[in-house]
Amino acid sequence: MQGAFVQRCPDRWVEELLDGSLRLLDVCSAAKDALIHTKECARELQSIMRRRSGGDIMGLEREVRKFLASRKVVKKAIQKALKGMEGKHADKSNETLPMVSTLREIEAVTLTVFESLLSHIAGPKLQSKLSSWSLVSKLVHSKRVACENEETETSEFEKVDAALHSLISHNTSKSDYIMHVENVHNLLGKLESIAEDLEEGLECLFRRLIKAEFPFSTS
Repeated sequence: MQGAFVQRCPDRWVEELLDGSLRLLDVCSAAKDALIHTKECARELQSIMRRRSGGDIMGLEREVRKFLASRKVVKKAIQKALKGMEGKHADKSNETLPMVSTLREIEAVTLTVFESLLSHIAGPKLQSKLSSWSLVSKLVHSKRVACENEETETSEFEKVDAALHSLISHNTSKSDYIMHVENVHNLLGKLESIAEDLEEGLECLFRRLIKAEFPFSTS
């Protein structure tokens, strides 16, 4: 059915749909890379915290600053990806086949959801007022993420960033500091689980996007 549709489609529409599919693949890859990097850094910091619990405070703070620096790298990559998506939504022309119009709409909605996901990973400064986390969770089939975020509007990414900044602010006593470290360790565990859940959903979506793109790339 897809092959027959591609054969009937004018070349300019096929090229447009192919560009749209490739654009979605690029954005999906950017989101996956951000999640993988965040998950690995969270896992490494958890391991360091277990080894240095209540001990080398200065050494632990150095590792926390490394994690926060890695988050800045992720946020810059996300900003670049979001900037590249500006003005890239599908053109809504009336001179198209109904199927082409439908595919354009699907691309536009999917790009919007990816924007929400990337903004969510980056934190509150990049989160859009129009972002819909329920749509993101449905897109990647993430029940755990949906449940976590129904309880609060603050994401685990944001919670971890805030907790780590607080940890290195030196505004707590030693006993409170130890409790704070335990709290951060637990938050990192939740962040790792959510990042892994989202990564798995995006991997599944990535394979589907490749499958959907194949008829256009071979036309």
